Amino acid sequence: MRRIHYNDIADKISDICIEANYSLSGDVIAAYEKALEMEKSPLGQEVLRQIMENSQIAGKEGMPLCQDTGLAVFFVELGQDVSIAGGLLSDAINEGVRQGYSKGYLRKSVVEEPIFGRRNTTDNTPAIIHTEIVPGDKIKVTLDVAGGGCENMAALKMFRPADGIEGVRQFVIETVRNAGANPCPPVVVGVGIGGDFEKAAILAKRALLRPVGQPHPKMEVAAVEEDLLKRINQLGIGPVGLGGNITALAVHIEIHPCHIASLPVAVNLGCHSSRHKSMVV
Repeated sequence: MRRIHYNDIADKISDICIEANYSLSGDVIAAYEKALEMEKSPLGQEVLRQIMENSQIAGKEGMPLCQDTGLAVFFVELGQDVSIAGGLLSDAINEGVRQGYSKGYLRKSVVEEPIFGRRNTTDNTPAIIHTEIVPGDKIKVTLDVAGGGCENMAALKMFRPADGIEGVRQFVIETVRNAGANPCPPVVVGVGIGGDFEKAAILAKRALLRPVGQPHPKMEVAAVEEDLLKRINQLGIGPVGLGGNITALAVHIEIHPCHIASLPVAVNLGCHSSRHKSMVV
């Protein structure tokens, strides 16, 4: 059994909260370079250049990419041979968020009660934490920075199996069309298919963590991703909603077994910054 101390986890969580908010990852930059070659609108091209320049300035000056530094959502792969010393894993993650959002001068955007009062917790906690027990003696944590503009445009629908893949396609496209400029395109479209009501939503969120543009390993799923990306980019929404043929950088689909009577589908959109970061301890 390997022992990992609470403080070591909190320190690393603090670091990735800052890093994710300060610069675009390499896969996102590569996606922008490709998008710039494909965008036909001069205004759209200029927007893409400004987004890339914004990332360079943010990284150089140590400033957030966006004023909405989001809700911290974590996917944790916890090795079954790990013991946490000094406290609970969830507390260590929240302490890391608390420290990172303070040290990084990141906006605190969490309210403690969703309906009555809506008072700010002042430290961006509690985080959303999804934990999976896996073999091994390490902990892998992946952070997704979920901005309000994107989260508000998410959607979930319980289809009948007879609705099939065409029903899924239309739902994904309509979700992006209805979102318009709100999620700050170009977006990454995460789609979760299968499981049950809550599993589909988690799959859609997890889909956003895949390197941008990396196709699904199953050829038939990858073909649907490619087709959806083409159709979405024909909507004409364009970068930040000003028109153009690059509304999305990628469509990522994750699937899971489901009940014979069900076909759950969820869509979660990632903004043009596509902020995510991983660490292993």
